[in-house]
Amino acid sequence: MMFLDILNIIMGMLILFVGVLIGVAFLTLLERKVLGYIQIRKGPNKLGFMGIMQPFSDGIKLFSKEQTYLNYSNYLYYYYSPILGFFLSLMIWMLIPYYFNLINFNLGILFFFCCTSVSVYVLLIAGWSSNSNYSMLGGLRAVAQTISYEVSLALILCSILILIMNFNLIKLSIYQQNIWFMFMMLPLSLCMFSSMLAETNRTPFDFAEGESELVSGFNIEYSSGGFVLIFLAEYSSILFMSMMFVLLYLGGYNLNLLFYLKLSFISFLFVWVRGTLPRYRYDKLMYLCWKVYLPISLNMLLLYLGIKLLMI
Repeated sequence: MMFLDILNIIMGMLILFVGVLIGVAFLTLLERKVLGYIQIRKGPNKLGFMGIMQPFSDGIKLFSKEQTYLNYSNYLYYYYSPILGFFLSLMIWMLIPYYFNLINFNLGILFFFCCTSVSVYVLLIAGWSSNSNYSMLGGLRAVAQTISYEVSLALILCSILILIMNFNLIKLSIYQQNIWFMFMMLPLSLCMFSSMLAETNRTPFDFAEGESELVSGFNIEYSSGGFVLIFLAEYSSILFMSMMFVLLYLGGYNLNLLFYLKLSFISFLFVWVRGTLPRYRYDKLMYLCWKVYLPISLNMLLLYLGIKLLMI
């Protein structure tokens, strides 16, 4: 590969990262606006036109706050775990099935599983290294929840893998030209969406940050830059999961406006759910995963396996 090709790829990655970060900034604004209107009040509307500069103001404010250094924390782990989490959440964006310039993964879905599995360690280390009881409890809850829902997520994805017989995400758009997979596997797509909510620690599954009982959960001891990086990683994951849902069930990747509108709509659903539903009870969360989603995804897997064999 020529030097200019490598430089081109690196520049493409940097542009992608900047784009994702700007997207995350405006997703926070969308969330505050939507939650405001759900609660019959205005969201941020002072800075700039309709509050459009609010995310940048928030970023500057958070980064300029004092960074706390805990006396009894495991300092290196405490300090570097948000940075690792942030880089993981950006690295997973390499999966977008590009037609040009950047990397086209033949094993994209495996890479997705690798990155989501490693992100569990970030939660665990962040909760443990702070050396606080609240953050430890939040970290343990988050790990149990994320690992549980990764099992159902993997089995749900297996049904799609059986239908397309390929790990490459670009193939999904070819197979969905006539009909979206959402219409073919509606129950699975709904299971997938709620598993994504649990995977990204969002309401109604936000037990890792249970404000009412854990005073903000695993990130309680983080301030300034560390808190911002955890926050950015979470919202970057929301955008990425929305993109995955569009790729898997809503027609795959197309270079047109409709693709981005679908992505924005799924991100909006994440916010809408937060404004509407109360938090689950923890045992109900585990019950839902192991006794509802697991049997459904296994049965559906057998169904699609049978369909595939009949087609052959």
